[in-house]
Amino acid sequence: MTRRRFKAAALLAALAVAGVAAQPAAARPVPTATVRLLALNDFHGNLEPPSGGSGTAVTEDGASVPAGGAAYVAAHMKALRDRNTLEVAQGDLIGASPLISALYHDEPSVQFLGDLGVTASAVGNHEFDEGYQELLRIQNGGCHPVDGCSPEGKWKGAKFDYLGANVLKKNTQTPALKPWTIRWINGVPVGFIGVVTKTTPSIVTAEGVKDLTFEDEVAAANRSARQLKARGVRAIVLLVHEGDQTPAGQRPDACGVVPGAGTRIAREADPEIDVVLAGHTHQQYVCTVPDPNGQPRLYSSGSSFGRVITQVDFKVNRLTRDIVRTSLRGDNHVVTRDVPPDPATEAFVQKWKARVADKADAPVGKITADLTRAPSPYGETALGDVVADAQLAAMKAQGAQIALMNPGGDRADLVYKASGGEGDGVVTYGEAFAVQPFSNVLGVTSLTGAQLDALLEQQWTSAGEKILQPSANLRFTIDRARPVGDRVSGITIDGTPVDPSATYKVAANNFLLGGGDGFTTFAQGTGQVLGPIDLDAFVAYLKSASPVAPPALNRISGP
Repeated sequence: MTRRRFKAAALLAALAVAGVAAQPAAARPVPTATVRLLALNDFHGNLEPPSGGSGTAVTEDGASVPAGGAAYVAAHMKALRDRNTLEVAQGDLIGASPLISALYHDEPSVQFLGDLGVTASAVGNHEFDEGYQELLRIQNGGCHPVDGCSPEGKWKGAKFDYLGANVLKKNTQTPALKPWTIRWINGVPVGFIGVVTKTTPSIVTAEGVKDLTFEDEVAAANRSARQLKARGVRAIVLLVHEGDQTPAGQRPDACGVVPGAGTRIAREADPEIDVVLAGHTHQQYVCTVPDPNGQPRLYSSGSSFGRVITQVDFKVNRLTRDIVRTSLRGDNHVVTRDVPPDPATEAFVQKWKARVADKADAPVGKITADLTRAPSPYGETALGDVVADAQLAAMKAQGAQIALMNPGGDRADLVYKASGGEGDGVVTYGEAFAVQPFSNVLGVTSLTGAQLDALLEQQWTSAGEKILQPSANLRFTIDRARPVGDRVSGITIDGTPVDPSATYKVAANNFLLGGGDGFTTFAQGTGQVLGPIDLDAFVAYLKSASPVAPPALNRISGP
C-alpha cells in the first residue's frame, strides 16, 4: 500500500471510530445538449392567408382567431427560433394547393419552406398527387416535363429531405425515397424518420403510385430506428403523416384525441423513438403516450394550412446521446395575424400572386349564396351536389346518366362575399380552382344496379363514413342503425327505382373510378370513357348555370 492510500485508509478508520459516516463524492450532473424542434404539417401550399373556416384557429383561451399565411408563419418562426432549433414537417406540404402555388406545381411553396429553414419532412399522400416521378423532380430539381420552367427558371430542388421509410419500389425492398436523415445540433446527432399513411394507394390516383408499395408505418419506422441506432444515433424523432381525430373546438395543447391510426403508431413504434410528430387529419393536439417499454413519449400534431407551429423542447444526454424523456415539452402555437408579417416573405408571396393574377381573378360565374361543405344529417353538402351536377353535365355527351363525387375532393367552400374586387357573388377562376385543385380526369363507367347498390354500401368502412355526393337525379336513403353492408335503400334515377340487373352509366373522377377512398366497386365498371379535367367541367357549369343557387339537401334521406 502506498503512503497516500495508507493515509486515506487511516483517516476513514479514524472517522469510523469517531462515529462519523463516510460520505460519497457528489454526483456530477449529466452533461446535456438543448434542442428545440419547430414543426409544420399539412401546409398544402397556403402561401396566402387561408380564408373562411380554413383561416381560423382555436387558441388556448378557446377563442377563434384568424390564423395562417406564409408571411405570418415566417414571423412566428423567427420569434420562436433560437440557436438550438431544427425545423421539420410532417407531410402534405404541397398538393391540394391554391392556384398561387399549384399553377407552378407547388415550386413556390417548396421554395418558401426551404428558405424558412425546414430541414426534413415526412412525405404525405398529397405529395403523390402528380405522381412519384413528379415528387422526385420536386426533391431533386429540373423543369416540369410538360409545362417547362417557371418564371424563376430551372427548378433547383427542395432544400429539405423528403422522407418515406415505408415507401418501397414494388416487388422489392428498395426504398423509393430516403427513409431517414441525421442532423447535428448543439454538438449531438438527432435522427429523423419519415413515414406516410399506409392507406396512400387508396386516397391518391392509382396511376401515380402504380410502381410503389406502402408498407406498415410501424414496421418501417422500427427498421429505420435500428439503422439509426447502429450508427450511434439514439435521439430519434418520427415524422409521421398519419394521425387522429379530436373533438370540435379543441384547444391547441389539449389531448382529446379519439385513438386511431396515429395513436397506434405512437404507441407501437420502437422504444428508441422518443418523439412522434403527426399530421394528415388536420387536428391539433399535444399528448403523452407510453412506448412499448411503458416509457412516456411525446405525440402531437399541429392543425393545417400553416395555422399552428408545434414547438418541442428537450435535452439530449451527451454521454448516451439519448433524449432525456423527462425533459420533453410540447407546445402548439397558433400562427395569429396580430403580429407584423415577415417583410421578405410578404414580398415573395406578392411576387407569385402577381404572376397568377390574370388567371386567378378572371370571373367564371355567379352564386346566389354560400356553397359550403357543411353536411346535412345524412352527409349531403350543397357544394358536393353542385360539383356532381357539373360532372354529370360535362359527361352527358359520353352517355352519363348520374354522377357521384367523393366528399374529400371538394377542398374549399365557395363564399358569396367578395374576396377581392370582383364583387359579391362572383366566382373567380382562383376560387373555383380552390374547390377542385387536383386536375382529376372525369370519366364514365357502366355499373349494374346491383353494383351501384354495392358501391353505395361502401360509404362505411372501418376508417369511418364517406358519403358520396349525388347528382340531382339520383336519390337514395341511408339508415345508419342497420348493419354495415345493408344501410342503403330506395335508390332511384330520374324517379325510377334502380333495377339490379340493368346497366347504368355513372360519371365520376378518375380517382373514384380507380377505386379510391375504398370504393373498389367502381373498378368493376366496364366500358370506361374519359372526358375533361374536373376543374374545366366545374368552371363550364358555373358559366352556363350562373347564377347557381344552393340546392335543397334532399337527394339523400334517412328513415
